[in-house]
Amino acid sequence: MSFQDLGVQEAVVHGVQSLGFIEPTSIQEKCIPLILRGKDVVGSAQTGTGKTAAFALPVLTLLRKRGATRCLVLEPTRELAIQVETAFQYYARFTEMEIGVFYGGVGYDRQKTLLDYGVDVIVATPGRLLDLQQQGVLKLGSIEILVLDEVDRMVDMGFLPDVRRIVQLCPKSRQTLLFSATIPPEIESLCSWVLKDPEVVEIGERRSVAETVTHAFFPVASAQKFDLLVSLLEETQYKSVLVFTRTKQTADNILDRLRRLNHSVTVLHSDRTQKDRIKALEGFKSGIYEVLVATDIAARGLDVAGVTHVINYDIPLHPEDYVHRIGRTGRAEQVGDAFTLVIAEELKAMLDIEKFIGQKIPRQKLDGFNYVYTALFAEGKGPVKPVKGFRTSRGYSFGRYGR
Repeated sequence: MSFQDLGVQEAVVHGVQSLGFIEPTSIQEKCIPLILRGKDVVGSAQTGTGKTAAFALPVLTLLRKRGATRCLVLEPTRELAIQVETAFQYYARFTEMEIGVFYGGVGYDRQKTLLDYGVDVIVATPGRLLDLQQQGVLKLGSIEILVLDEVDRMVDMGFLPDVRRIVQLCPKSRQTLLFSATIPPEIESLCSWVLKDPEVVEIGERRSVAETVTHAFFPVASAQKFDLLVSLLEETQYKSVLVFTRTKQTADNILDRLRRLNHSVTVLHSDRTQKDRIKALEGFKSGIYEVLVATDIAARGLDVAGVTHVINYDIPLHPEDYVHRIGRTGRAEQVGDAFTLVIAEELKAMLDIEKFIGQKIPRQKLDGFNYVYTALFAEGKGPVKPVKGFRTSRGYSFGRYGR
C-alpha cells in the first residue's frame, strides 16, 4: 500500500516522501481513506505510530489549494503546536498551502501579521487562540475541518472548557477529527458532543508498550540515583537520551550536575522561557545536545527522530505516563531502550505500572556499579542474585536480577 493508493494528493505525497517515508503506517492506512471520504474520525494509537501524518496528509489533500482558513488543529502545548506545524510545512512544501502556528508566551505582532497575510491551516494552543479571537483578529467561521489532537493531554491540563468554547465558535457543518493516545470517560463524553457518527480507529492496545522498546527497572538506593544515572550514561552506547524527572527543580539540578561532568545536556520544562524551550528542543533534535532532561511536558506527543534511550530518573506518578515517556524512543519502527530508576519508596508505583501494562518488567543492575543495599533487592520471594547477559535491543548487556 502506498500513499498514492490511499488517495493522497501527488504534491503532498512528494512532501512526505522527501522526509524518507515511503509506506503508510497502520493508523495512516486506516485513517486517511476515512478522512478523505469526509468522515468524522476518532483515532487512538500508541505513541510513535505516525498519528500527525494520519490527519495532516488527508487534510492537505482535501484543502488542495490556497483559500480561506479552513482547518484548525488544536494542540495542548506550545512544543506540540510547533512540532505539528513543522510537520505540516514539510508535507505541504510542494503545494501552495500556508500554515500558521499560534501559541502563548510570545508577542502578538508576528502572529497578527500572519493572520493578515492569510493561512489555510491554523495550528494553535487553546489559550492563545481564544485570545486572538477575543481581540477580533481571528475568526473561525470558515473552518471546514477541526482537528483535536492529544486530547487526553488537554483533559489532563484542564483545557476541556476552552476546547468546548472553541468548538462552539466553529461552524456546525464541519468535519471533526479527534486523536488521543487513550480514551478516558471525559473524552468519550466529548466525542458524543463534538463528533457526528464517527469512525473509530484503534491501533494496538491502549496500555501496551511499543514492541520496538526494550525496557527495564533499575532498583537503587535513593542516595545513589544520580551516581547510577551517570554510570548508565557512561556505559550506554547512546546517540540521544531523554531523562525524565517529576519536578522542574530536579531537572535543573541534574542539568547543573551533568554539565559539571562535561555532558552535552540541556533542559526542558515549563519555567523556561519560550525562547529557551525552542532552543533546547531544536538543539536536541539537531544533535548539539546529546542529553535532554525534561519534566512530563515532553512525555506526550513530542517526536524527536532517533532518540535511542529514555531514562526515567523519577518513576512517573501515573502508570499511563510510563507508556508515554518510554514511547519517546523506539519510534517509526526503530528500536530503543528505556531504563527506569526505582527507589524503595516507589515500589507501589512500580507494581502499578506492571499491572497497568499487563506484564512483568525485568529488574536489572549495572555490572561494576558499587551498589548500596536497598530493600528492593529483596523484592519477591527468595534470595536475589545478579545474572549476567541480559541483552538490550541495541546488543549490549547489563546484569539482571534473577531468582
